[in-house]
Amino acid sequence: MFASRVFRPAQQLSSHVRRYATESPKSGSNNTILYGLLGVGALGGGYYYLNSGNSTTAQHGVKNESGAHGMPASKNEEKNIPAKIGAVTGIAPVKAFTGGDQGFISLLLESVENVSHNTKKFRFKLNDEDSTSGLPVASALLTKFKGPDMEKPVVRPYTPVSDEDEKGYLDFVVKVYPNGPMSEHLHAMKVGERLDFKGPIPKYPWTANKHDHIALIAGGTGITPMYQVARAIFKNPEDKTKVTLVFGNVSEEDILLKKEWEELERKFPQRFRAFYVLDNPPEGWTQGKGFITKDLLKTTLPGPKDGNIKLFVCGPPGLYKAIAGPKKSPGEQGELSGILSELGYTQEQVYKF
Repeated sequence: MFASRVFRPAQQLSSHVRRYATESPKSGSNNTILYGLLGVGALGGGYYYLNSGNSTTAQHGVKNESGAHGMPASKNEEKNIPAKIGAVTGIAPVKAFTGGDQGFISLLLESVENVSHNTKKFRFKLNDEDSTSGLPVASALLTKFKGPDMEKPVVRPYTPVSDEDEKGYLDFVVKVYPNGPMSEHLHAMKVGERLDFKGPIPKYPWTANKHDHIALIAGGTGITPMYQVARAIFKNPEDKTKVTLVFGNVSEEDILLKKEWEELERKFPQRFRAFYVLDNPPEGWTQGKGFITKDLLKTTLPGPKDGNIKLFVCGPPGLYKAIAGPKKSPGEQGELSGILSELGYTQEQVYKF
């Protein structure tokens, strides 16, 4: 009886979600209906995760630093930094990070902004105020520091949230995790102190219209590479890619870059839609509650036979395991398993950041 009640609104939600690719969402009541159905679908699938051994804290990144954003860098990640990226002309801005044998660069912490109770935004000043980061999309940077009592330095990869074409600075949004040595170090840093960076570390190379429709499935701070890809798509007038975001967090204040996502949804209603799932939603919350479930993904994502699609996954280990299976190593995707495999997606249709 309960399953049939959950399945019916899931079908209704699917028709609402699919329609956004071809028409603008109507104001007010239709969005309320859509997110109300989303909440029912997410709640109905909670049994799946409770019995698969994955808690919402594991999915949403309370106890662990997420994916490629806080987990230890592999020995091969520095080797993956490519040879110097292109020649610098008299017209193009200087690129701060050129790869090759450039080594680590010390950057000055220019400002710190509190985002939430456990998250801060850090702005690091580039050594040349007229330079840009030089990062291709999608890619990350290695960070490194060595405390006075540490035998070895801590090295972690992070994805900037600032635009790749911005001159003079890099912005990072970092959530602090208990016993996360780099996130704790960053949160203890004072303006005027320095941190070492190196890169870029190439991830998934994006070009305009590479896919017709992509889906971003993220938990916690796993959102930063997703934002890098989405920002590149929507800043390029030649890129017509449709984007769907499914983003799981513990509470509403944990939703990183929410204003930026809302702005994209406002500007591109026919091409972008975001769905949020919270473990501890506030009173009156009309979107997803609990886990990112099979029912939710079935009704929000482009289907495995919907043409040229790509699904991106990033978040804590629990999210990887449940949604797409763990990565074999930081540089190896590993086999596709979990919900996306059950829904019929292929290895080639999924990329794990």
